[in-house]
Amino acid sequence: MKTDKKYILAIDQGTTSSRAILFDKKGQIKTIGQHEHRQIFPKAGWVEHDPQEIWRNVRKSVADAFSDVEVNHHDVAAVGITNQRETAVVWDKNTGKPIYNAIVWQDTRTQAICDELAGDDGYDKYHDRVGLSLNTYFAGPKVKWILDNVEGAREKADNGDLLFGTTDTWVLWNLTGGTKGGVHVTDVTNASRTMLMNLRTLEWEEDIAKDFGIPMSMLPEIKSSAEVYGHGDARGFLRGTPIAGILGDQQAATFGQACFESGQSKNTYGTGNFMLMNTGKEPVFSDNGLLTTVAYKIGEADTVYALEGSIAVSGSLIQWLRDNLELISDANETEALATSVEDSGGTYFVPAFSGLFAPYWRPDARGVLVGMTRYVKKAHIVRAALEATAFQTREVIDAMNADSDVDLTELRVDGGMTANEFLMQFQADLLQVPVIRPKVVETTALGAAYAAGIAVGFWDGEQDVVDNWQEDKRWTPKLDVDEVERQYRLWKKAVQRTLDWVDEDTKG
Repeated sequence: MKTDKKYILAIDQGTTSSRAILFDKKGQIKTIGQHEHRQIFPKAGWVEHDPQEIWRNVRKSVADAFSDVEVNHHDVAAVGITNQRETAVVWDKNTGKPIYNAIVWQDTRTQAICDELAGDDGYDKYHDRVGLSLNTYFAGPKVKWILDNVEGAREKADNGDLLFGTTDTWVLWNLTGGTKGGVHVTDVTNASRTMLMNLRTLEWEEDIAKDFGIPMSMLPEIKSSAEVYGHGDARGFLRGTPIAGILGDQQAATFGQACFESGQSKNTYGTGNFMLMNTGKEPVFSDNGLLTTVAYKIGEADTVYALEGSIAVSGSLIQWLRDNLELISDANETEALATSVEDSGGTYFVPAFSGLFAPYWRPDARGVLVGMTRYVKKAHIVRAALEATAFQTREVIDAMNADSDVDLTELRVDGGMTANEFLMQFQADLLQVPVIRPKVVETTALGAAYAAGIAVGFWDGEQDVVDNWQEDKRWTPKLDVDEVERQYRLWKKAVQRTLDWVDEDTKG
């Protein structure tokens, strides 16, 4: 099933922006269209997006990408979608309008729901089926919150008028017609982040959905990560184009990094940090605070699983320094500031803004900046913020090594923060293994493009992904091991200062 079309379009619906990226046969970027959307913070701990703004920005991004290089849908063989996972959208299938803002993966408002669902059984109640413990991070509790708190929502849901989806499903439904025949589908990787899908059967667990109070009629159909789900609506830029790939953003990056062998790992440095290790065709359940998730499923091929360490705040900490504290005006300033001082001046910054994710899973934690003296200045704080990303990654990798019984030998990295050479060097020092950045760092979008391209015969299969992958830069450890361990010990001491902050008298 070969095609003579030149490009695959990836739609990357991320936490801070939506992008449209055209890739050619060699997996190289032709052009990018991008639009940021608002971050809405109604209360402490609440994070929302406007789904309609996201859909508008997806359309604008596609239009920009096409107009930039004078391409149209006739040149595009297929569309792949990748997305911020866990972020939950609930909408009326008759009007096409969301009944509430999207509740973002970082949002912590559902802690009481998680506590209630856990009951006497504990937070691991569903773990052996879904690979996840009850936590505010996942989509299921967010849907329950919307149904419980939006006036009339429960009645509409019971009447079969509401649909739920992560943002891949929301974009796909709109791309394929919306109220006029839109396809209501998600893929196995996104479904594995809801707390509602059985990892082994790849089907919704009806009893868990019932516990959450979510009618089965709201849930999208679960499909593989690479098949034709539908075609672009006749009224849009992508009319008639197959929509043929869906992967949650971190799984897409794993695929784009060609991590196809058991034990291969990648780390994406974005809004948060997400480390995935391919564990092969059987799910591995963690004893060390990691998530068990679906890595990908290409058409009829066997499902491939992964262990994941999720870190809530990394790139968003730099954004916070820029927007909230106004210590910098641009993220690009951070490298020069960090290297203008010899070290962090004894300062450690633990950005537990949404609690701590892997490997702690402590929603009661909040951010701390510790070890400060009058000697500390702006450059030290900026350096400590960058170092925080590397320290958190080290903690996740320690957990992965313990769970997998295989020590990491190298780390493939991608995402916007990999442009920061100070951070990449410090990461190599902390891990004491090489850190490798590929030539195409947009591996999230690239992975979704590969999935869609494989589905329609644009690429032959995973070997094409391996052949296209090229190393750009490698960082090797330089810092003395004793110094690494000294700093890591102090980091762990700082983490302990974040715990038990949220209690009955604390808001958010």
